[in-house]
Amino acid sequence: MDNSIILYLSLVILVSLQRVWELGLSKRNTHRLKAQGAVEFGSNHYSVMAALHTTWLVACILEAVSADHPPTAILTITGMSLLCVGQLLRIAAIRTLGPRWTTRIIILPQTSPVNHGIFRYVRHPNYLGVILEIVALPLIYGSWLTAIGFSIANGLLLWVRIRTEEKALQKENDYETYFNGRNRFIPTGRSS
Repeated sequence: MDNSIILYLSLVILVSLQRVWELGLSKRNTHRLKAQGAVEFGSNHYSVMAALHTTWLVACILEAVSADHPPTAILTITGMSLLCVGQLLRIAAIRTLGPRWTTRIIILPQTSPVNHGIFRYVRHPNYLGVILEIVALPLIYGSWLTAIGFSIANGLLLWVRIRTEEKALQKENDYETYFNGRNRFIPTGRSS
């Protein structure tokens, strides 16, 4: 096994460990929020999301170890750059949401949506970060099939998830009043 595949597998393991840590944080936050009267929406698609993210990590490994040559430098640099941007977006979302961040759709009724920090510019920085990561991590090692296949699957899942989340936020927190004029994924440049 050459050094490039060892480095890549180490990166996939680091991303996996990060996801495990985030699941623990999400579980603690979910428990606290529910104790405060928060309500969960869209629980029926949560297991699909968990399976998608798990199989994505496995597919990254399987396609990379089956490759007959390492990726080009430009592909690796592009993938790493996109992964870093995705990570920064997700970390900014997690930090801004603080104790309200979860991997589930948990809504605290009659509470203003978080609309400061990174949310001043984009409605869904966490999902945008995930979109970038799903395509970037496999591309780092030239795993086109994983990048394309899981990007499509993630897009379909996010289509359902975002509609569910925004509907729940509108019902419980008057979401559109706070986010009218802000794009879901493309920063608007507005900070109001």
